[in-house]
Parts: sequence; C-alpha cells; structure tokens
Amino acid sequence: MRENRRIRRMERNRKKIPGLNLTSLMDVFTILVFFLLANSSSSEVLATPKQITLPDSVVEAKPRETVVIMVSPTTVLVQGESVVNTPDLLVSTDKSIPAITQRLSQLEQNIIGISTKEIVESKEITVLADKTIPFKVLKKIMLTCTASGYGKISLAVIQKASQN
Repeated sequence: MRENRRIRRMERNRKKIPGLNLTSLMDVFTILVFFLLANSSSSEVLATPKQITLPDSVVEAKPRETVVIMVSPTTVLVQGESVVNTPDLLVSTDKSIPAITQRLSQLEQNIIGISTKEIVESKEITVLADKTIPFKVLKKIMLTCTASGYGKISLAVIQKASQN
C-alpha cells in the first residue's frame, strides 16, 4: 500500500512532456512533395550535343517535346538515329530527302507509350542545326518534313538575354 501511494504521488509531481503533434508537419510535407512532383515533370531545356553549335537569339516561346532532327557538320540524326550524311545533302540536287521521310514514317508506326504518341501526333519538329550548316541543307530538310506532314517546324537556338 505504501509503495502504491508513493508511486502515485511521484507520478503526480512528475512534469509531463507534451507529445509532438506530427499531423500538421505531415500535411506540409505532403503538399511539398505534390508541388515538386507536379513542377519537375516539365522539361524546358533541350540538351545540345557537343558537336553542334547553335546560333544565339532572343527567344520568347519555351520549347515543347517534339520530334528532334539534329544537323551536325557530318550527319543528320532523326530522334537520335543517323539518317544521312550532311556533305551528301550539299551535293545532292533532290529537293527532298527520302531517308528522312522514311525515318519519320517509321516513327509514326513505332509508337510506344502515351508520351511518344503525343509527340508524333503533334506533327511538330525541332531542328537543332549547327550554325555553320548552309541554309540550302536546312531548306531541304524543312521541305522534306513539310512533305511528310510535319507542318510546324522550329529551329533551336541558344537563348540570350533580351535587350529590354
């Protein structure tokens, strides 16, 4: 009995430490995670290969995910696959390039996943061309893309600060 009373008295006099309420802290972290997930999925910068030097320009529109054609001084790549050599395009007298047409139709047939389907169905192309490439070559590539049904063509540039 004595022990019992003594234990009860000690429990009463002991300072109680209030428990930490984690509910609001978890709410804040959950909102933060959703915010970061929603804003990290949009990629706004195209990776430029080392062999291509893009021209500088003032750009107002942000890039979208499209079919990418890279034109280096040596080769032309459509979605990362080498299609034709650039020096051959300079010599050629044809207005269109059958290898690019074939690769674009192949991309339309080999759709895997929703994001790839959206990219191909948008019928947009972004051309990353080295600034030393003659316009004659770019004109042939753009004519080929237009003939293949890709009407929206964008030329990639390096964004420099606006003069305002």
